[in-house]
Amino acid sequence: MPKYSIITSFLGQTKDRFHVYNKAISLEEKFQMVTEIPGYEAVEIVYPYEVEELDKTKALLARYNLGVSAVNVNVKGEPEFVAGGLTSPKKEVRDRAVRFIKEAKDFAAGLGAPRVTCCPLGDGFEFAFQEDYPAAWKRLCDTFGEGGGYRPEIPLFIEYKPKETRRMTFLNRAADTLCLLNDIKVPTMGVTMDYGHSVYAGEQPAQVISLLENSDFDYYVHINDNDKTWDWDFFCGSHTLLEYVEFLYYLMRFGYDKHMTSDTHPTRWDLKQMFEINTRMTDKIWTILERIGLKEFERLLANENYMDTWKYIEENILGWK
Repeated sequence: MPKYSIITSFLGQTKDRFHVYNKAISLEEKFQMVTEIPGYEAVEIVYPYEVEELDKTKALLARYNLGVSAVNVNVKGEPEFVAGGLTSPKKEVRDRAVRFIKEAKDFAAGLGAPRVTCCPLGDGFEFAFQEDYPAAWKRLCDTFGEGGGYRPEIPLFIEYKPKETRRMTFLNRAADTLCLLNDIKVPTMGVTMDYGHSVYAGEQPAQVISLLENSDFDYYVHINDNDKTWDWDFFCGSHTLLEYVEFLYYLMRFGYDKHMTSDTHPTRWDLKQMFEINTRMTDKIWTILERIGLKEFERLLANENYMDTWKYIEENILGWK
């Protein structure tokens, strides 16, 4: 069965343009809540805004018997990052963004975390002739290259997303991110593939997993769902069920053994129930896939008559017999 973690920032207070959701709670209260949700054994924590000092964080993790799937470094929250940190024309701003990545790697090493992940949402543009694209790409290669090359034993994974808070980010699809990594040439870097970001980007998530599997770089996944028009961070399978089943099939086929990290945003719904749906749905689908077996899927994929395949899906995946 898969193993699961939660991005703990979603367990406390969140907000959008109009509303504030849930109450602010301490890091310890978040860790305690994780232990109360079935299926979770680890957390992804946000540096520097969520974690406390290293020794205290380690003690809390030990107290609640939790692992760490990743340290998520935020390089968009500071005032000087409002128009981009990693691609800013100002060297002092870029240097600070890189320092955040290096500090996150130090923090991850102290915790024994296996990776740092970073989603550069502030780095992008809104209008034509707003950015010098070659210059911005060069700065992105330089800054991520410096951050990725620091403490290579702690891999840096880059998470892509089409937009938010910029109208378009510089890394909006998996292929863009692989192009960046190929230019940087730091072998220990990788891609954080968020299922909802992939759907929102117009990708087929299972195809992305195949692309990443056949690249020179490692990958790590976030699980959630959306309606393909915005990154709603809904629970798994709520809008693109068959795409999620196919996504899990390819993770099983390729032997993915890292955490599946819930990147879900409970707003009007119960926090614990929403996160529990992710593990419950994923485990049920995984069990069905195991029962069918990889060999049977190979046979289905080799069949050119998709109508037969669809009938098989009806009867054996959806259970409509």
